[in-house]
Amino acid sequence: MAQSAHRWRNTAAVLGAAGLLSLGLGVPGAAAAGEPRIDLRVLVVDNGDAPVQAITAQLKSTGIPYTTVDLTDADRPTVTAAFLSDTVGGTPRAKFQGVVLPNEAPFGEGSAEQTALESYERTYGIPQVDAYTWAHPGVGLDYTSEGGWAGSLDGQQASVTAQGKSGYFGYLDGAFAFEDNDPSVPESYGFVARPRTGFTSYVDVPVPGGSGRGSLVGEYTNDGRRQLVVTFAYNQYQQQFRVLARGIVEWLTQGVHLGQARNYFAVHVDDVFAPDARWDTERNCTPGDIDCVGGGGEETPPIRMTAEDAVRAAQWQRERGFKLDMVYNAGSGEEWKSENGGTDPLATQLLADKAQYRWINHTYTHPFLGCVQDTSTVPWSCAKNADGSTRYMSRADISAQIRDNHNWGVTKGLPLDRTELVTGEHSGLKTLPQQPDDNPNLARALADNGVKWIASDNSRDPAQRPVGAALTVPRYPMNVYYNVGTEEEMADEYNWIYTSAADGGSGICENNPASTCLDEPLDTATGYDDHIVPLEARTALGHAISNDPRPHYAHQSNLAEDRTLYPVLDKVLADYRALFADNTPVENLAQSAIGTELQRRAAWQSALAKGSVTAYRIGNTVTVTAPSGTQIPVTAPQGTVKQLLIGTTAFGTPYAGERSAWTTPGLLQTALKLRLP
Repeated sequence: MAQSAHRWRNTAAVLGAAGLLSLGLGVPGAAAAGEPRIDLRVLVVDNGDAPVQAITAQLKSTGIPYTTVDLTDADRPTVTAAFLSDTVGGTPRAKFQGVVLPNEAPFGEGSAEQTALESYERTYGIPQVDAYTWAHPGVGLDYTSEGGWAGSLDGQQASVTAQGKSGYFGYLDGAFAFEDNDPSVPESYGFVARPRTGFTSYVDVPVPGGSGRGSLVGEYTNDGRRQLVVTFAYNQYQQQFRVLARGIVEWLTQGVHLGQARNYFAVHVDDVFAPDARWDTERNCTPGDIDCVGGGGEETPPIRMTAEDAVRAAQWQRERGFKLDMVYNAGSGEEWKSENGGTDPLATQLLADKAQYRWINHTYTHPFLGCVQDTSTVPWSCAKNADGSTRYMSRADISAQIRDNHNWGVTKGLPLDRTELVTGEHSGLKTLPQQPDDNPNLARALADNGVKWIASDNSRDPAQRPVGAALTVPRYPMNVYYNVGTEEEMADEYNWIYTSAADGGSGICENNPASTCLDEPLDTATGYDDHIVPLEARTALGHAISNDPRPHYAHQSNLAEDRTLYPVLDKVLADYRALFADNTPVENLAQSAIGTELQRRAAWQSALAKGSVTAYRIGNTVTVTAPSGTQIPVTAPQGTVKQLLIGTTAFGTPYAGERSAWTTPGLLQTALKLRLP
C-alpha cells in the first residue's frame, strides 16, 4: 500500500511560472511547498443508475464526504474549472480527491464540462471510477466481438488478478462467484473483454464459450488520466459488488481518506438458562401464545439446552475462533432448577465455561416490560388506567428485573458489562401497533442500573436512538425461529409462514407486500438444509460484508436438540473466510462496542452534514479539523504516523492492508495531522 500511496503522491501537480502544469506519472524532486492541496472529498456525478448509487452508498457507509452532481436535476451546478479547483492562501486546491462517474463520458465527449473534468484530472492526478460501461477501445478494452463476450454473469466464477492482489484488492482471497439467486431471472449483465495497451485488469473471468480470460474491473491509464473501468452492472446489495466495494473506494482515494470500513459479525443467543416454547406442528401455533387456541394449553415440551449442548457450544467456539454473546435470564434458570429436583446440569456446565463467552443481562425472568398487556382480545392491547391513560410496568419492577439478573451474574463470576441490556422481546421499547411509545418508566430504570446500551429489533426499530440517557443497539433477527428445536419443526413453521393458503400455508406471504411466497412447500425432511440455511446465511453474510456492525440474534433453543443455529453460522464463517484474506478478519464486537461505533458514526455524519469538517492532503501530510471532541475516522497506508506536539506515534490498527482508526488531535493541538509514508 505504501508503494501505491507513493505513486499517488507523485502524480500531484505543481504551480509553475506559467500556471498549473500536468505532471503525468511523477516529477522527481518536487518541493513540498509547490504541491497542491487535495481536499479529502469525492465528486459523484449521478445519473440515477444503480452502480453509481451503490458506490455512493459505500462512500456514505465508510464516512467519506462527497458532493453529488445530479444529472437529472435541471438546477444542478455546471462542472467548470472553478467548480473543481481554486486557490487557498496562494496554494492551488483540488476540491475533490476522486471522481465517480456513471460511465467514462457522462457529459458527452468534447463537451465543455467533460473537457473541464478531464483537464482537472490531468492537472491534479485525480483518479476516476467509471461505475459501469461497455467494453470498447475508448476505455482500453477490445470490443467483445474480438474474443470477448457479453451477457448474464449469473453464477460465473471471477478472480482477482495478481495485479489486483498486489494493489487495492489484496484484501480478497482471490475468487468469488456472481450471485445466481433465481435461475429464471438474469441478475447481473456484463462485458468480458481483453485488455489493450495501457489497461491493467484487476478482476477477470474466463470468457464464456471462448478461450482465455477477460476483464471486468481494471485500470486504464491514458492521456495523463487514470480510470477504474467496471464493465458489469450491479446494485449495492449484490454480493459481487459488496466484496469489491472496498477495493473500488480505496483505489478511488488511493488509500487515504476520511472514514473507515470493516466487516462485522456478532451473534447474541437470547434466553440462556430459560426454556423456550415449542411450535405445534398440528395446530400451526405456539402453545402459550395468546393466539394459540385449542388443544388444552402448553402440552408440547419446551426446548432447553442440556449440559451436552453447552459442551458443544464451547467446543464450537474454540474450533471456529468465534465468540457468542450469551444473553441470560438467571431467574428463569432458578425456576427451572426448583421444578426439576434442585439441580441444573446446564447451568453448571455453562458456568464452568463462563470465561469463554461474553454475557449480557436479559432481565431476571424475561417479563414484558412495556405496557400491561390485556390478553382478553387477539391481538392483545395495552391495559388502561381509570383516566384512560396507558398502564405501564413500574420503574421499580423494571429496575428489579435488571438489578437482580446482574447481581446473580456477579455472584457467579460472569464477565459482565453492566452498561449492556437486552430486554425480553425488546419490551419496554415501543411495540407497534399496540404501544407506539417507549414505557416512560424504562429510561429511569435504565439510569438506576447504569445501562447505556439497550438492544432493539432492527426489523422494527432500525436507527440508533436515545432512551433517556441510554442508546439503542439495533439487532438483526435471524430467521432461525426461537420456538423450534428440530430442523423439521423449523421447516414446518417456515412453510406455514411462507406458503399460500392454497398450498396449506397461512397465506401471510400473500397479504404482506414485503414477503414472497414459496413456489411450493419445503420438504420438511430436507428443506432446512437445502433452502433455509443457504438463504439465511447469505442474508447474514450480506450484513457482515456491508460495514454494518449491528449484531444478529437467535435463541438458546437453536443450540439445543438439532442445534439448528450452527449450520447457518458455519456457512457464514466458511463463506467469509473463502472470500477474504487473513488480513481482513471479521470483527466480533461486544454490544457496548457496537453501540459506540454506531454513536460515533452518527456524530460524524452530523459533523459532515453541517460542513464543520475540513480535511486535505498536501504532499505526505494530512490535516483534519473537526468540532472539538469529535472522533475522526481516517484510513491511511501502512507506515502512517500521527504527528504530536512533540514527535510522532503510530497511527491506527491494521485492517485489509491499511491502517484505520477513530482518533482526535493530539494534546494541545487543534487539528489532526498524519504523516504518510
